[in-house]
Amino acid sequence: MTALSPGALDGAVLVVGCGLIGTSVGLALRTHDVDVALLDALPANVEVAVSRGAGRPLTDRDVPFLVVVAVPPVAVAAVVADALARWPDALVTDVTSVKSGVQRAVDLVPGSDRFAGGHPMAGSERSGPMAASAQLFEGRPWAVTPGPTSRPAALDAVVDLALHVGAVPIIMDSADHDRAVALVSHVPQVMSTLTAARLNDAEGNHLALAGAGLRDTTRIAASDSALWLDILGTNAQDVKAVLELVRDDLDRVIGALGADDAELERVLESGRRGTALIPGKHGSQASSVDVVHVQVADRPGELSRLMTDTGESGVNIEDLRLDHDLGRPVGLAEIAVAVGVGDSLVDALTSRGWTAYR
Repeated sequence: MTALSPGALDGAVLVVGCGLIGTSVGLALRTHDVDVALLDALPANVEVAVSRGAGRPLTDRDVPFLVVVAVPPVAVAAVVADALARWPDALVTDVTSVKSGVQRAVDLVPGSDRFAGGHPMAGSERSGPMAASAQLFEGRPWAVTPGPTSRPAALDAVVDLALHVGAVPIIMDSADHDRAVALVSHVPQVMSTLTAARLNDAEGNHLALAGAGLRDTTRIAASDSALWLDILGTNAQDVKAVLELVRDDLDRVIGALGADDAELERVLESGRRGTALIPGKHGSQASSVDVVHVQVADRPGELSRLMTDTGESGVNIEDLRLDHDLGRPVGLAEIAVAVGVGDSLVDALTSRGWTAYR
């Protein structure tokens, strides 16, 4: 659906909830000059969001075309129901990460045909309006989960919303969505948290050996605990189903360690195959890129120079990450490029004085 262009949002968009996601929605819509009104239970959040350019405070005269509910998961259904009642001509959507319970609750209230759920697969370990970004949703999936009675206009409005903020709308059933996010989002959060929790018992200077792998694995463990308690409780059954399979895999690994290398190899290879299935840029699989490693001195202008030299080599960057080693004034950039051009980029960068390798 990346070839689609957004249609018109025919009136003001009201964002209810000025946290990370709600404020980011406002910021992204304002880049298209969409009229955005803001509402939050905490007036201070509205003030911050307004100061950042995400929109203007809601007034009594406002009659929104679309209401975007961006409140904590436990409050979503009630706020959606209130919006449907308060603005009887408005279309309503939400951005919560668990859809089935919200849909069941909304189905019971008048005006449910004006509701179509949504969930942007984007976020940050940080929270609040100060962490918001107009670019938060660019290139990210935005699940669109219409209910059994949703009007076509409600579905179209959520698709248009996703396209306006740079996301890729994916239409799916709410129950299917909840099973999917348990696998690709909620269980990874639990696994990251469990790994990070083990660090509390680290001995002596063991953490001095930590590298990029540990930072990658534990990054999302720093996310808001209250939010994740709400999410995991709301999607408990689907998360349990995946965790039970993970528990079986852990038992296989524990039993195989030091005793059955063939079984351990099967587990490791299964993980390699799974990693290759994760979509990358434009939906391509992660295995469809070459990765070039480049040492970058930790001084002003070096990363910019690397980007310039890469561009002048005629190679397009598919993805980029930068990591630092403890105690070294050097970073390590990992540049992902199209399959087959990695070696030529190594040659081009080496000729320009970089230490580059695959």
